[in-house]
Amino acid sequence: MFESGIVIAICGAVICALLGCCGSALGVMYAGKSAAGVVSEKPDLFGKMLVLQALPGTQGIYGFLIAILVMVNTGLLGTPADISVATGWQYFFATLPMAIVGLISGIAQGKTAAAAIQMTGKQPDASGKGITMTALVETYAILALLTSILLIFSIK
Repeated sequence: MFESGIVIAICGAVICALLGCCGSALGVMYAGKSAAGVVSEKPDLFGKMLVLQALPGTQGIYGFLIAILVMVNTGLLGTPADISVATGWQYFFATLPMAIVGLISGIAQGKTAAAAIQMTGKQPDASGKGITMTALVETYAILALLTSILLIFSIK
């Protein structure tokens, strides 16, 4: 059973969703800790803090999206396809860019957002700069997302 292609593909989908969500959870936590400190002293900045705290949450969404694509392409949302072990490994490896980068970039984006939150706490007009700095980390999550999507759609 564990040598079937579908099980290998499922493992890739699970790892991708799991690591992307873990990276986002940690990133949002880092940003949230900073935001709580700023908002306790300046409650009027809550809206700006919320935007910065939410940004690291996208990696979890991307990991979930890749997991869904694997499930759709392998028939897991209907009748599972009888795919070969080699094809299962193709799906597994196609999920790795988003899984690994999702974990790392979610954490890195959270740390960047935490710094941007501290900057915004001192200079509220600098929140746009902080969003830009935090969004730059997102670029690499998007590149990993696109890589995983292209790899999934190239599997025959």
